[in-house]
Amino acid sequence: MSIAPLTTDQSDALQEVVNIAMGQAGDRLARTLDVFVELSVPRIRLVHVSEIVKTVRAMVNDREAITAVRQSFYDHLRGEAIVLFGASGCLDLAVLMGYATDLDALGEQELLLDVGNILIGACISGIGAQLQADISFYPPSIMAEYASLDRVLVPENLAWEYSLLVEVNFTLENSNFKSHLLILMAEEGIESLRESLERLMAAV
Repeated sequence: MSIAPLTTDQSDALQEVVNIAMGQAGDRLARTLDVFVELSVPRIRLVHVSEIVKTVRAMVNDREAITAVRQSFYDHLRGEAIVLFGASGCLDLAVLMGYATDLDALGEQELLLDVGNILIGACISGIGAQLQADISFYPPSIMAEYASLDRVLVPENLAWEYSLLVEVNFTLENSNFKSHLLILMAEEGIESLRESLERLMAAV
């Protein structure tokens, strides 16, 4: 199965929608942590499942072990979001969130689930609001802990052939903390997104 990529106009519209939604997510995280949050420019591309690890590795450019939080969303727009956390920044994040510096494994999981939920919820909800698309969420879960990227994203375990991949990274000022938010929309989700973008452009 193949799927047509977004047109230039659709890609430009999605870029603007994601920019606004990512800004909202960054602002919410900044207010939670009381620290300035820096965002990258969102990157958007259509990828085949066999290329997912290579593509994400080129985007993330990070070889340290990562912990991943995963949350699926559904209704008019469907897909899943994954937040990748670098191990070195977890201590800084714990301090900013008011946790003890000797955070145990369960406490660290709760911390990353909280932050992942903030980023995913604000971003996906922001996209849905702009596109006037209903979106519901499954609870977030820990997808992997201190693992390499190729153990987090295993092509054989992904239930799609093509996916629209949106990536942005978040860093905190004067901190080692860094995270990458990946949004993956599979074939059916892409078509729903395309329709929503067309409605948005027609209304402008």
